[in-house]
Amino acid sequence: MGCVVNGPGEAKEADIGIAGGVDSAVLFIKGQQIRTLRGDIVGQLVEEIEKL
Repeated sequence: MGCVVNGPGEAKEADIGIAGGVDSAVLFIKGQQIRTLRGDIVGQLVEEIEKL
């Protein structure tokens, strides 16, 4: 996981990652930007991890 500045580059190197701020985050899976997460970001991230 990373901040809005460095996070996208860091997340692209991971199997799954997010980059964002307080209210939203961009989800990356295997280097591809998938979607923007809003609301329960951690819960949504856990759901995506369980799918892998």
